[in-house]
Amino acid sequence: MGMAGRGNDTGGTGGEDFDWVYGPGAQEGRRGSADPEPTRRIPVQQRPGATPPPPPPRLPPAQQYGGTPPPSGRRPAPSPAPAPAPRTRGRSRWTRPRTYLRLVLLVLVLWLVFLVAVPLIAWNKVEKVDFEPSAERPAEQPGTTYLLVGSDSRAGLSPEERRKLHTGDAASELTDTILLLHTGDGPTTLVSIPRDSPLDIPGFGTSKVNSAYAKGGTPLLVQTLEKATGLRVDQYVEIGFGGLVGVVDAVGGIEICPRQRIRDKDSGLNVKKGCQEVDGATALAYARARKYSPISDLARVQQQREVIAAVGEEVLSPWSVLNPVRWWELNAAVPDFFRFGTTTGPVDAGRWALAMTKVEKSCTVPLARADTTWDTARAKQLFGKIAADRTDEITADLCTATGLAR
Repeated sequence: MGMAGRGNDTGGTGGEDFDWVYGPGAQEGRRGSADPEPTRRIPVQQRPGATPPPPPPRLPPAQQYGGTPPPSGRRPAPSPAPAPAPRTRGRSRWTRPRTYLRLVLLVLVLWLVFLVAVPLIAWNKVEKVDFEPSAERPAEQPGTTYLLVGSDSRAGLSPEERRKLHTGDAASELTDTILLLHTGDGPTTLVSIPRDSPLDIPGFGTSKVNSAYAKGGTPLLVQTLEKATGLRVDQYVEIGFGGLVGVVDAVGGIEICPRQRIRDKDSGLNVKKGCQEVDGATALAYARARKYSPISDLARVQQQREVIAAVGEEVLSPWSVLNPVRWWELNAAVPDFFRFGTTTGPVDAGRWALAMTKVEKSCTVPLARADTTWDTARAKQLFGKIAADRTDEITADLCTATGLAR
């Protein structure tokens, strides 16, 4: 009560009681004294040698100019970093060119694997034939000579298929087609041997060459041909009736160009004159037809060469490779109807197929008469040039379509 009274006394000497708070003369200043400051700060004198105090921390501008002062003895907290902008979603993987490039490369790799794997799988199922005779043979010769045999074996064909293809007796084992193909430094040359050619068959005397296959198998046929021609057979390829049909159908048919309308009852052929697309059954009939022509077997060997060339062209066409179904069916037909020699590998088979599409000289063995008797003098010249790999020297009179001299 006394202090309150003293505190409210502004006119008496009691106001001097607060000089200990406001400093001497403070009340006088409040009452209009000349001294405007209620208190005064006593300057601090620094002692000599003393370390000066650190400078006060710099305040943010907001605090320097009237903002809220920081807590005593603490540095101002750093301003919070601005919030990051919301992250935008990246582009889809399928909109990147690199993704499509990888996809294309993957497809190409898988396609190459398919192209290589399918023939290798088919090749492992192919039957191999020991064609080399044990008797004395001609010496090694430059280039490569292939023996292609079109067997009329009906093995693998059902009775219904034999009727449809007009192939007749299921037990027949003759060679309807005999071709010698030579590749080397000169032009690729294909020579047809008429199946009725009378030749000396070792151990059996003179007989039609196609009977050698039935009498002693492939080795005897090879031995007969090597003895008659002087050529050494390096590789052997055999195709059956069904094989030709299967391959032609696998490639979607071939084109034949008969020079006349042909109706042949025995082969079942009935085609018009001129170029036309045919299926496997018609192609086989065309390769076998002969009784419609006065030159019989000579007409047939020309048709056989035409069919084989057309098949080779279709087999090696880009579409056969680009169409996966066609590529699969074509290779699937090989092991069922083709047989190759034991020395023939997949690369050799590929070379043979390629060579069949690049035949530059195609002819029938030189004949003396239309009964397929050989002209031994001209035949010796022809086969001599082939054995020496000088096929570029084969003249037109040695290589004719029918084998007869012009």
